[in-house]
Amino acid sequence: MNVSELAARLAKATADRIAITKLTDELPELDLPTGYLVQRELRAAAGPLAGWKLGLTSRAKQAQVGVTSPIHGFLPAAGALDVGAPLDTAAHIQPRCEPEIVFVLGRDLAGPHVTAADVLAASCGVAVGIEVLDSRFVDYRFTTADVVADNTSASRFVVGTPVSPAGIDLRLVGMVLEHNGQVVATASGAASLGHPAAAVAWLVRRLASEDEGLAAGQVVLSGGLTAAVPVGPGDVVTATIDRLGSIELGCR
Repeated sequence: MNVSELAARLAKATADRIAITKLTDELPELDLPTGYLVQRELRAAAGPLAGWKLGLTSRAKQAQVGVTSPIHGFLPAAGALDVGAPLDTAAHIQPRCEPEIVFVLGRDLAGPHVTAADVLAASCGVAVGIEVLDSRFVDYRFTTADVVADNTSASRFVVGTPVSPAGIDLRLVGMVLEHNGQVVATASGAASLGHPAAAVAWLVRRLASEDEGLAAGQVVLSGGLTAAVPVGPGDVVTATIDRLGSIELGCR
């Protein structure tokens, strides 16, 4: 397998805004470590890094797809949307939105033994966010290795105003997701590995195995709390999380 060629195939699908068949259709031997190598190639070409994101943080979802740990991707700075700015759906293939608890790092954090408590201590704020997913594979059909290679379907993201995590039990905060004014999903922070800070701690330990870590100022999307909702022109998605506030994303 030529990792650079696979990365180029995914980059072209993004640029052309045309979904392709999953990589494992042609290369059934594609495994998770190779998927991360492809992702690293994409990261090297993506410009400045805004932070990181987690996927498969739901235990139920892990069981469904046959894995026992989350997966992670990167967030290019170019993927950040300003609060209030619309999402241009024409610039995407098949955009979907999901609500997130976002951590903002106040200091660097790295190492193989980082815990959820360490994550909370290193975070200068937590916020409600919306991640825009956009799989480069037809109909969101992929294996875990495919989606890791595709940077866990990452596309755009918007982050609300951070608040101090002090005194907030992020396991218990309630979340409501609205699509065009209709409630489409509810959840709690515990939907992300039992505690969203635990999901971020897993990420730090995973990055430590590659001699990497989180840097002050970076953001981490700690994992979708609900299923993602497809969006098109004219749609409005609103995520509200107790104690963290509300954020709205309009689409054109």
